[in-house]
Amino acid sequence: MTGQAPPTAHATVEVQTCNTYVRCGGRPTEPGHRIRRCTITGDDQRTLAAVGEFGLIAELPGWLPRSPRTLVGIGDDAAVLATPDGRVVATTDFLLEGQHFRRDTSSACDVGHKAAARSLADVAAMGAVPVALLVALAAPADLPVCWVRELAAGLAAECARVPGASVIGGDTARAAGVMLAVTGLGDLAGRAPVLRSGAAPGDVVAVAGPLGHAAAGLALLSAGITEGPLVTAQLRPAPPYDAGPQAADLGATAMIDISDGLLADLGHIADSSGVLIDVSGAALSPGDSLIAAARAVAAPRRHVSYDGTEPGSTPAPNLTPEEAALDWVLAGGEDHSLAATFPPGVPLPPRWKVIGTVRPGQGVVVDSQPWAHAPGWDHFA
Repeated sequence: MTGQAPPTAHATVEVQTCNTYVRCGGRPTEPGHRIRRCTITGDDQRTLAAVGEFGLIAELPGWLPRSPRTLVGIGDDAAVLATPDGRVVATTDFLLEGQHFRRDTSSACDVGHKAAARSLADVAAMGAVPVALLVALAAPADLPVCWVRELAAGLAAECARVPGASVIGGDTARAAGVMLAVTGLGDLAGRAPVLRSGAAPGDVVAVAGPLGHAAAGLALLSAGITEGPLVTAQLRPAPPYDAGPQAADLGATAMIDISDGLLADLGHIADSSGVLIDVSGAALSPGDSLIAAARAVAAPRRHVSYDGTEPGSTPAPNLTPEEAALDWVLAGGEDHSLAATFPPGVPLPPRWKVIGTVRPGQGVVVDSQPWAHAPGWDHFA
């Protein structure tokens, strides 16, 4: 879908939600509707096994505020969401314990923020306004229920960064570790979606949001440094959600969120658009905080596991602190900032920093030269 569809006066979309509530009669909108609840406090040390699936689900509406767009929320077989535009932007992301977070270094609230941010950023990268999340949670039966409450608080808090966004449903299951599958939904509000395939020679490449901060935070965590703004950037990325619709209104020709690394993700735009993207090393020079972080860690590479190895790859080359910091900027990912291409001559707000140009050709280069290291993260490499 590349063009605009005329908004409809009223449309709805039904989506899967938690459907295992215990009711005392009546539909959710009727006065007689009641859900039996076992009150779960913030310091409740009971496990999921002790509370039970139904007891947990009965608490969720109180933990996850409902938005005006939600016509039918948690408690039925599916939620119903108002979609005035007539089109829905949809995306799904996993968040897996041991792969994307560890419970000994991330709080449950951190996990909630991160899980929400990943999907909300994808929606924004299409030029849409994020409006809803569906969250499927699988967890061990011995997980303290207060952990799940804190997780819900993180999800709700990250949604609150987007006016009108909320968690509208999901599912629960038992698993050996904590796993979340989050579906994000968005409203184009009359805009054409901004795809990866619209970049053209002559366009400029610009970025909104930080680069390399989350990667630096991961390296610091791997080195045993657990506090500081860069660590926070890894645990709770803060994407500029409103920059996505803003870019669409400015006439962005292509857009993507930086999840796997700037060069890797710009490579998706280059491949889809059939162009070459040339980024400027000078425009992406790392700041003092990144260079200081690189000096503080022994092997500053993104997606290094906590035992100091990078699964499925060869050992990282020895880099100076300045080179390592630049590598985080170019290949780090996980900041979920937005990169977009714009027609030449479009006046861009200060939040959008021009970092390169689009030319005829294929691939992504830095200062007209191939990048010597990995361009980003690949789960199956």
